[in-house]
Amino acid sequence: MAKKSVRDLNLKDKKVLIRVDFNVPLKDGKITDENRIVQALPTINYVLENGGKAIIFSHLGRIKDEADKVKNSLAVVAERLSELLAKPVTFINETRGERLETAINAMKSGDVLMFENTRFEDLDGKKESKNDPELGKYWASLGEVFVNDAFGTAHRAHASNVGIASNLEEVGAGFLLEKEINFIGGTLENPERPFVAILGGAKVSDKIEVIKNLLKVADKVLIGGGMAYTFFYAMGHEVGLSLLEADKVDLAKELLELGKGKIVLGTDVITAKEFNPESEKNVRSIDAIPADEMGMDIGPKTIELFKSIIKDAKTVVWNGPVGVFEFERFKNGTLEVAKAIGAIKDQATTIIGGGDSAAAVIQFGLEDAFTHISTGGGASLEYLEGKKLPGIECVKDK
Repeated sequence: MAKKSVRDLNLKDKKVLIRVDFNVPLKDGKITDENRIVQALPTINYVLENGGKAIIFSHLGRIKDEADKVKNSLAVVAERLSELLAKPVTFINETRGERLETAINAMKSGDVLMFENTRFEDLDGKKESKNDPELGKYWASLGEVFVNDAFGTAHRAHASNVGIASNLEEVGAGFLLEKEINFIGGTLENPERPFVAILGGAKVSDKIEVIKNLLKVADKVLIGGGMAYTFFYAMGHEVGLSLLEADKVDLAKELLELGKGKIVLGTDVITAKEFNPESEKNVRSIDAIPADEMGMDIGPKTIELFKSIIKDAKTVVWNGPVGVFEFERFKNGTLEVAKAIGAIKDQATTIIGGGDSAAAVIQFGLEDAFTHISTGGGASLEYLEGKKLPGIECVKDK
C-alpha cells in the first residue's frame, strides 16, 4: 500500500497538524504508561527538524459529562511531552476558538503546541466521534499540512482524522502509522513463508473475520485461550466449566472444515475448579476435562506442539493470549509462546497484534524480542480482518 508519509510532505515553515494517540492510562492525575507518547516522538521530532510548526492533538478517555473533562484533560500529557522533547510545549485547554487560533498564528518554525482532548467535542452531539463535517473543516483550517500518526483510532472515521484529511491536500502518515501499514498490511499482502498465525483471547465471536482472513493467507493458525473451547466442543469434546459460546459451535465446525488442517488446537490444557489465581492447576487431555473444571491455559504437550511449528516460521502474527496470563499460575502457555516467537526474531518477521498480547509481552519484559508490537487494539484486529481502515484510507496515495 503506497501511502504518502511525513517524508513526502513539504514541512518547512508550515503549520503541521499531527494527530497522535496519547490515550494513555492515568492514575491520580499521573501517567502510568507513557509508551504511546514515546512512540510518537520520532514523527514530532522529524517535523521540528524539518522546520515545521507542530500542532499536536489527541483524544483521551471517554467524555460523557463535565466531570470526565476534568479527569481527562491533556494538560498532564503536554507537560510530559515537553520533558521528553526537552523543549516548551504550549498547551491550549480548548478545542476551538480565538485563543487557540491566536496561539497557532503566533507559532514560529520549530515550535510545539498541543490543544485539548478532541473528545471534549463529543459532549455536544458526538461531533468528534461522528465526524461532524463542520468540525473537521474547522480543525483543518488551523493548519496547512496533516500528518496522521494515530493507528489506535485508524479503524474509526472521526473529525480528527478523516474530517481533517478530507479538507487538506497535503496529508501523510507519521512514522508510527507507516510502520503499521508496512508490517501488518504488508505482511498480509505478501508474507514470507511459512506464515504462522497465533490467535487467543476469550471469544470466537471476536475473531471470526480474523480467522477467516488468516486462513486465506497463513500456512498454520494456532488457536488457544478461551476461544479454543468452542472449537474443542465442536470436535465432540466435553469442556466442563470452560468458556463456551454455544451459539458459535456450528461456526467453529465450519471454520475447522474451511481450514482443511490449517487450524491447530493442541491436545492438552491446564484446568482449575475456579477462576481464581490461587486455584489448584491440573493437566488434562482435551478428551478428559472434568465437568467441574475449566480451562485456564494450554498444556505442556500443546506448548511443545506450538513451539515445533513456530520454530520454522518466517512470518508470525500473534493476537490474543493463550491462557489467563494475568494469573501467575496460568501464565506459562502465553509466556512460552512469547519466548518461542522471540527466539526466531533473527530469521522471521514477528508481529504482536496489540491489545492483551502486547500487554502480556510487556509484562514479561520481552517487548524487544519482536520485530513489531502494534499500538492498536481494535485497529489491529480490523486490519488483520483485511478491512480498509478509514484512518489509513484518508492518507493520500503516493
